[in-house]
Amino acid sequence: MSRSALVENVMAMLEDAGFLVSDRCAIRPKSFDIAARRGEDVLLLKILGNIDAFDAQTGGEMRRLGTYLNATPIVIGLRTRDEELKPGVVYFRHGVPVLSPDTAMDLFVEEVPPLIYAAPGGLYVNIDSEILADVRENRDWSLGRLAKELGVSRRTVSKYEDGMDASVEVAAELEDLFDAPLTSPVSVLDGAEEVRDDEPTPEDPDVAPEDEPIVTVFTRIGFEVHPTDRAPFKSVNESEDQHEQVLAGHSAFTETAEKRARIMSSVGEVTRTRSVYVVDELRRESVDGTALIEKEEMENIQDAVDLRDLIMERGEDPEEVA
Repeated sequence: MSRSALVENVMAMLEDAGFLVSDRCAIRPKSFDIAARRGEDVLLLKILGNIDAFDAQTGGEMRRLGTYLNATPIVIGLRTRDEELKPGVVYFRHGVPVLSPDTAMDLFVEEVPPLIYAAPGGLYVNIDSEILADVRENRDWSLGRLAKELGVSRRTVSKYEDGMDASVEVAAELEDLFDAPLTSPVSVLDGAEEVRDDEPTPEDPDVAPEDEPIVTVFTRIGFEVHPTDRAPFKSVNESEDQHEQVLAGHSAFTETAEKRARIMSSVGEVTRTRSVYVVDELRRESVDGTALIEKEEMENIQDAVDLRDLIMERGEDPEEVA
């Protein structure tokens, strides 16, 4: 299957599952391919045939964007260089959960979360430690008795009851021994923090010199600016009270700039953010809801209210179009 066909299939699957799906981000470089929202769940998705192509720089940016936009970064892929991705298993690359299309279908359409995750050494599951301790005590088994049944040390059983995860084989044996479900799903939409790679999110990249005047304006009027490396927008800008976010771009108004502005509008609708594109020369006032502002006009903005009024005058409020 070609990557384009895979992206289209994933977009159709998400729409069938009731998600609002953004336009495809067809501008390179790109840290994510689409954004999607259902209720309060917001996703940023990268879709790949071979997940080994997913590098650390892209993973770091997706995790940063997930933090700023209150979204879950996810990779959907078919295989690694060595094997096909197994259904029902969550993998991780650079701290981002990775699902096969079948696993994604189960999670988003059937609303059945995965139980298994891959980590160095094999496949693992989350053991519900409290239930395990309860069923062992109800059976009147000691830690030593259970350890003997499993063929492990008493200390290992104690760790299971303290929250350590178990291999798939041990989990299956435990459930057979006690004839009770003991596993809990991997919380993919919560970032799978309890099992994902313990990898710190990289710092924001440096601001490009040509964007410094725009960053200065956002900072002066009370926004915290988060530059990006590979997104269709140059920065995510958060107001001091974090109740307002603005996606911003900046360049001459070329055909590529128009495409970026259009993608920004679509992503903004999904993430409930406004979007603004600063251009060197104003030829029109908006692109599909992304407000266009001339650079000199931007530099003369006095406060956040002025910017908000200008965006709403030229663009559209994302709450009204969501």
